[in-house]
Amino acid sequence: MTRPLTSPVLKIKGSDTMVFLTQRWAEEYMKRTPGVSIYTEGGGSATGIAALIKGEVQICTSSRPIRPQEVRRLVKQQDFLGLSFLVAKDALSIYVHPENSVRNLSLEQVQAIFTGEITNWKALGGKDEPILVFMRNPSSGTYLYFQEHVLSGQNYAEHAIMMPTTAAMVEEIGRNPQAIGYGGLAYGKDLVHCNLEGVSPTEENARNGKYPITRYLYFYTLNKPTGAVKAFIEWVLSEEGQSVVKEIGYIPLLDVGEF
Repeated sequence: MTRPLTSPVLKIKGSDTMVFLTQRWAEEYMKRTPGVSIYTEGGGSATGIAALIKGEVQICTSSRPIRPQEVRRLVKQQDFLGLSFLVAKDALSIYVHPENSVRNLSLEQVQAIFTGEITNWKALGGKDEPILVFMRNPSSGTYLYFQEHVLSGQNYAEHAIMMPTTAAMVEEIGRNPQAIGYGGLAYGKDLVHCNLEGVSPTEENARNGKYPITRYLYFYTLNKPTGAVKAFIEWVLSEEGQSVVKEIGYIPLLDVGEF
């Protein structure tokens, strides 16, 4: 008796920064590839990597490189080192409310704000009002990247308010003229994305290296992809897949045009 063929099912989990992008990739790919089902979920880069280590997903998305201790856990539990794929770039923006007059910051000032050294907008040329600082949660790759590359490894300010997702942070900043936060370029379209060191966070400035906080976004798999996983990753890295990156506000690896 012939057994019925089952349709491929891909499970992807990880970076909240990449949720919009991964969902759009999945939607577009499923339109073009009937019979393939792709389920996407956020939760943070660390959560996605943990799911990959447990064998719960075929692809983990991450806004940071996998850490040595995570690789050791991967080898211990799955007997694989894992494989990484660069799938897009992202500029990390500093968000403020549209009513805030402060639009230009130096990296030194950003570090001072998020470590608690500067606590009033007046010190930055703004109103005499306290700064309401928002940060991501520790399971977020963005939290760790920002701490390592912007705060130089220092702790976040004790008064900083932790947010579960970038979308939640953007929503809170939109309600609070005194607020400041950070996240991917594709988020916070109704907020002000501050210039850093006099350079605006745009795709062009991120691609040419002028904007100072630019990072790669990753896919991770347990081992060399085959079948439906291989086909999906190849499509993501194609000109068509990279056009999706550009369309929704991330930075493609390829110099592609609009749809």
